[in-house]
Amino acid sequence: MMKHVFLTGVPGVGKTTLVKKVCDALVSAGVSVSGFYTEEVRERGRRVGFDVVTLTGDRGRLSRLSAQSAAGGRECRVGQYVVDLQSFESLALPLFRDMREESKRLFVIDEIGKMELFSQAFIRAVRQTLDASSCSILGTIPVPKGKPLALVEEVRSRQDVKIFMITKENRDMIFDDIVSAVQECLKK
Repeated sequence: MMKHVFLTGVPGVGKTTLVKKVCDALVSAGVSVSGFYTEEVRERGRRVGFDVVTLTGDRGRLSRLSAQSAAGGRECRVGQYVVDLQSFESLALPLFRDMREESKRLFVIDEIGKMELFSQAFIRAVRQTLDASSCSILGTIPVPKGKPLALVEEVRSRQDVKIFMITKENRDMIFDDIVSAVQECLKK
């Protein structure tokens, strides 16, 4: 029985854009939605990092180029980016708690990726939410590349997850299929 919908595809293919559009359509239809997405931060046309943005518009730092990082102590790095775990956790983790307390129907997790997976608290929260009976997840996961990410592989192998592969060729046509799949999950 399908309960969660995840989008996957190469970086920059449009997963986050689709998540935002699906959320807008569902909110317009009266669905209760909470959660977060990640967004590139650009300066003078160049990507300098990523922010985590809640669906209510709150914003926090997820990562920055190492030269711009304010992180002290042990650095969590993905390529040239330093992850700001404290900022990420202080914004994202309360969303999981609020969702459970308010029994929101749809929770958005964009994304379960290398940067986010430095947080053990995030990993626990995602697992608890996947198993919660009161909500469905609309999320994004990266395509497999290099060493497998344990939580991403768990999501991929779950019987209650439908995965859509987003490509440049299908991203403009797949929207209705994603909305329908999420609505089907919410009926359960």
